[in-house]
Amino acid sequence: MGAISSLFGYLLNALYTVFNNYGIAIIIFSIILRIILIPITIKQQKALKKSAKLQEEMKEIQRKYKNNPEKLNQETIELYRREKMSPFGGCFSSIIQLVIILSVFWLVSQPLTYMKKIDVNVINDYKTQLQQEGNQSTYSEIEIINRYGMQDERVKLNMDFLGLDLSKVPSSNLNDWTVYIIPVLYVISSIASIKLTNNFKTNKKDEVKVITDGTESKEEPDQLEAMEAMNKNMMYMLPIMSVFIAFIAPLGLALYWFISNVLMVIERLIIDRVMKHKEEKENA
Repeated sequence: MGAISSLFGYLLNALYTVFNNYGIAIIIFSIILRIILIPITIKQQKALKKSAKLQEEMKEIQRKYKNNPEKLNQETIELYRREKMSPFGGCFSSIIQLVIILSVFWLVSQPLTYMKKIDVNVINDYKTQLQQEGNQSTYSEIEIINRYGMQDERVKLNMDFLGLDLSKVPSSNLNDWTVYIIPVLYVISSIASIKLTNNFKTNKKDEVKVITDGTESKEEPDQLEAMEAMNKNMMYMLPIMSVFIAFIAPLGLALYWFISNVLMVIERLIIDRVMKHKEEKENA
């Protein structure tokens, strides 16, 4: 993660040099990163659309081989192979997001190391001073910026953004209502993003019911359902984990996640409209 954080740090520092504001630099950084990830977003959205179209075929396979689990699994795998789809596609996308989440967390938690590229000896000297003063802050580099930034240009960062101090950690400033603004906006944007993702899928797949001799029998959960459940769990796990991290991390991280979510929602709406227009054109 450190290597990716360091790479991101070069970009964030270059933007900070131009705008001289940590918040603006993070917003532009978020935009650039979302642009880079557009191919993955398009691929993910196409997979969701294609998966929706396969539901009817899957129901037919489940009906036909309901008493033959081995054949059912074979036909399911063959269906995905024939359509060139992977049941684990959603997991792959979630793993990429998780790597980025952790990398950006390291970046905003240790901006002097990954962003400013300050010599480790200088950082350690300041950490020693903090310890001697009895300061045991979890984010020592953030504390160094706040305590010594005005005295030493090397460790100075302008973290004031629209009146919000992006160096503050919500869990350490519970009595300051301003620390909740960005995290709350992030939660709202996460809910919007999840709802939008669900809209690209079919309605929740009901258990397949087969009428035999006037009675109903329910299908046992198959391999596909297990894979879909795992993908769904990953989709919900990331936002929940992110909210927890945002509460214990500097506000700069929550700002990045909020902007990234807003951009993702806009991105998906545009891509969906383009894909629908393309489908209508092909059908015509």
